[in-house]
Amino acid sequence: MLVVPLHIFRFQVDFQTDSIGPTAPAGPLDLCSGAFSECTGLEATMEPKVIKEGGSNYGVAQRAGPVSFATVVLKRGICKSRDIWSTFNFIASGKPAPRLQVTITLLDMKSDPVIAWQLDRALPIKFKFADLNAKGTEVGIEELHLSHEGLSSVSVRG
Repeated sequence: MLVVPLHIFRFQVDFQTDSIGPTAPAGPLDLCSGAFSECTGLEATMEPKVIKEGGSNYGVAQRAGPVSFATVVLKRGICKSRDIWSTFNFIASGKPAPRLQVTITLLDMKSDPVIAWQLDRALPIKFKFADLNAKGTEVGIEELHLSHEGLSSVSVRG
């Protein structure tokens, strides 16, 4: 079986609503898709619980502890709509914060999906537009920071 190397610079980011509560509509609603040149922070860290056992002098027992997630940073990208900015602006106004379900899909050289990660209940916490400079090559969104409450690997839609 021939294994073709994946190029990690080919990925797509899809944003959907992820409403919380019993009054939420059935299922997530598509918000927009974006293309970004960099994605960092796909990271989950578990802090182990250390348990000292009486009579055991060789090390301590390690048990699963709470999991924390890093802030995901998307850099140098663009979305076809203003929905992400509208969501950020809505949250910044002090209204109840709608959450997002964000799917980051790695694509192969034929643009077929290979693997995907999902951020649950994501919240845009920093939005930085590109500088306006006629000589520059920047595009719409310079940085978008997302905090979230869960990271999982999901099956890809082909």
